[in-house]
Amino acid sequence: MAMRDIRIVPDPVLRTVCDEIKVIDSRVKGLVEDLLETVDLEGRAGLAANQIGVSLRAFSWNLDGQVGYILNPRIVELSEDEFQHGDEGCLSVPGLWYPTRRAQYARAEGINLDGKKVVVEGTDIMARCIQHEVDHLDGKVYLDRLEKEVRRRAMRELRAAL
Repeated sequence: MAMRDIRIVPDPVLRTVCDEIKVIDSRVKGLVEDLLETVDLEGRAGLAANQIGVSLRAFSWNLDGQVGYILNPRIVELSEDEFQHGDEGCLSVPGLWYPTRRAQYARAEGINLDGKKVVVEGTDIMARCIQHEVDHLDGKVYLDRLEKEVRRRAMRELRAAL
């Protein structure tokens, strides 16, 4: 296992749609180990594979004392009439937090290293984490979800920070 460096915006890997994992081999097992080790630090809630430079569909989480992972996650359900509005940050956009609207509930399905179905679901911070990490795997960062004026301010602050 290895603690991996976090890729920072504007690294192009963060804008790459990640490939589905078709074969679970030693490379994928190593990726999961690295994701789990890298997310298991204070203040880290989730980590997508492309944030450590690997364009494969996988993410890990570290919430409420539980650390886990999912391969090939797809969001299959979001609450349509309940939303949360809270500050969101990102390891790939360090130090910047902005109010981001997310569904209150999210459910994702994928597989584990044994190829068995995995369901990850939750409300509040877990729902936010699922949506945030799947966005990463789709080549998006949370800044893309900000309301127009907030996004304009965020982009100015991001440019100033780089």
